[in-house]
Amino acid sequence: MTLEEPPATVRFPHRSRRGVLLGLTWPQLIVAATIGILLLATMLTLGLLTALKLIPLWAVLAALVIVRHRGRSLAEWAPIAGRYARRRARGQLVWLARPASRPRRDGVLHLPGTAASVRVVTAPGGELAAVHDPHAATLTAVVRVASRAFALLDPATQNHNVHGWGRVLASMARTGQIARVQVLERTVPSSGDALQRYWAENGNPDAPFAADIYTDLLTAAGPAAAPHEAYVAVALDLTAARRLINQAGGGLTGAFAVLAQLTTTFDQAARPAGVIPNGWLTAQEIAAVVRTAYDPASLTALDRWSDEGRAQAEPAAAGPVVVVEEADRIRTDTAFHATFWIENWPRTETHSGFLHQLLFTSGVRRTLSLVYTPQGLESALRDVQRRKATVIADANERIRKGQVDSESDSVEYADIKQRERELIAGHADVALTGLVTVSAETSKDLDAACAQIETAAVAALVDLRRLTWQQGEAFTTAALPLALAA
Repeated sequence: MTLEEPPATVRFPHRSRRGVLLGLTWPQLIVAATIGILLLATMLTLGLLTALKLIPLWAVLAALVIVRHRGRSLAEWAPIAGRYARRRARGQLVWLARPASRPRRDGVLHLPGTAASVRVVTAPGGELAAVHDPHAATLTAVVRVASRAFALLDPATQNHNVHGWGRVLASMARTGQIARVQVLERTVPSSGDALQRYWAENGNPDAPFAADIYTDLLTAAGPAAAPHEAYVAVALDLTAARRLINQAGGGLTGAFAVLAQLTTTFDQAARPAGVIPNGWLTAQEIAAVVRTAYDPASLTALDRWSDEGRAQAEPAAAGPVVVVEEADRIRTDTAFHATFWIENWPRTETHSGFLHQLLFTSGVRRTLSLVYTPQGLESALRDVQRRKATVIADANERIRKGQVDSESDSVEYADIKQRERELIAGHADVALTGLVTVSAETSKDLDAACAQIETAAVAALVDLRRLTWQQGEAFTTAALPLALAA
């Protein structure tokens, strides 16, 4: 008699809401310091009576520090709202492509916003393509991956794959050359052409009863299918890898040599974790993925003639034709999109497949993007010491005031100690950001799909927060496998 291995579980650390000083964040500290300076200057120059007359002004400024809305203080909302208002005043919320100017630079994807300078470049040998971001100094390769259905695996295999993926991330993070690793999983509309081609090539149209049933099924259900695609983007930090790049010849040639080593390392480490790399994307394939994110309807044309149809896309035509940004959504060529931030991961220990319900929400087109940002050992240890000192200082302050202990502080301190032990033991430290983009053909359909996703998130034990006044940049980060900074 053999005992079945229990399924793997995961536990996320407590998300701290502490500020930099006295529980205040940097924006709150800046506003508080500004209030103090203005109040002192008013009293010294105009007198105490004038300062008292300006009490309504001080109250408004104090509200920026004290009042909170949707988890943020008004002082934290101010720069976000200010940037949105400035862009609106300048007419930058509507982005239109200019076809006549597209061929300006070879490989430029012509994306809106801060990603305007991103371009696709190909290695001198033509074997590897990557996305070069000159402002962030990164070179990103993208691989299409596949795996067996995780929910159908036995617990032993699930545990093996979970631990294996952890080793993949650790091996990439410990190189010190990785800026980010992004895992993107999305559902895409299907024209049904691929299924029709497969049936035409492999089916038996003369089979009694079955042939008619299959033909009717493909005709009715084929276009309604929602295939899943998964990509992993590995971003090389050109600054951190400068020494190795110079040793390999310098410039993009040397960078591609270093990036090729990282892609080989990923291929070797991913397979034992149940992740099967299906080829690193060419420049045309990267362009096709970007194009279909902005224009989902274009997927039908790309897939119509052959399975290699996406290889015919060109980087110059990858970007959108039009982007209209609103406070809580954006509209692109043939779809509306809304991006959510995963504010809180499960607060209790849960099974490793907790995102299954979110990933397989029926009838919703969505993109889940997980961005892993490696943290250096020294900076991670400094952050641990700072957080420990903050928790201890807050606890001592409560004791001095005679207040009761906070269980939240105890949980947070235990998480910090656990993180410190793992760092000392040699584990890699990564920051995880989760984003979910929901897409639909109409604004009304988008609202219904967002409601479904929010319900599924509750069942998955995660907290989603719909981003406000940040939808344009959030979509670029979440829906495109370019490993851009989150």
